[in-house]
Amino acid sequence: MLPLLLTVPTLLFAQLERKPAVANDKVELTFPAPRQMNLYTVEPLSKKELHYSIMHTFNTINSGIRDLYGLDNGANIRFSFEYGFSDRFSLSAGRSSLDKLYDLGFRYHLLQQKIDNSMPVSVTLAGNTAVNSVDYSFLSIPDYTFTDRMSYTAQLIIARKMSDKLSLQMSPMVSHFNRVGQELQIEGTQQTYLALGFSGYYNITRRLAITGQFIPNLNNDLNNNVGVGIDIETGGHVFQLYFVTSPALNEQYLLAGGNGVPGEEFRFGFNINRIFQTGSR
Repeated sequence: MLPLLLTVPTLLFAQLERKPAVANDKVELTFPAPRQMNLYTVEPLSKKELHYSIMHTFNTINSGIRDLYGLDNGANIRFSFEYGFSDRFSLSAGRSSLDKLYDLGFRYHLLQQKIDNSMPVSVTLAGNTAVNSVDYSFLSIPDYTFTDRMSYTAQLIIARKMSDKLSLQMSPMVSHFNRVGQELQIEGTQQTYLALGFSGYYNITRRLAITGQFIPNLNNDLNNNVGVGIDIETGGHVFQLYFVTSPALNEQYLLAGGNGVPGEEFRFGFNINRIFQTGSR
């Protein structure tokens, strides 16, 4: 099924290798893809571009060789589509296997860094609404409603391309669950979570980069999210391989816990990003 999902879009759309525009006063390709590890970036989609991603995390590597360092079990998978309706605005839809979560989201690019530094940063507003679809018929709670299943995230993403090699990003984030309880695969018990996401990207070669992620919590004592990885660019693909402390692949669950202790409970994950041009602009 996975190979089919990866190959069928090639028959429908022209694969697009993203390159900086010529004679443009805006700084482009701050990041190679709209996602960096678990977080959205300020990198916009152009009008009529389609971003298709598959994200995958496994169990902790300290489970040992018997479980092939986490690869045998504990997998969480997310796939999503994001479409650019203009050069500033895009909508996305995704599904995560953790709590069988469906989400709808948007990104709106408020500002873009300028080459002459008259605008020193790029700024993007992003948010989503999600609903978990787990069968809770085993619970003795007769009033578990559709609204109870919903959660939300909003974030302001601020980034600067420091040089041709280095990009840095910061994103204040807030997530809210209408209802929390032991039935959810999170560690937190509160409904609202505040955090500050940090991302970094450093080019080693034209096609290879090292990446980092740190998401400290601001209103609870849960473990912070930490991740390190590499990006490999191959034309229309951006492959991201990383070690991260959380199995979660959407913002709500990243903020609500499930993070292990850095250095002790890392888990392997990967993202596959593909961008297509679906028609003439």
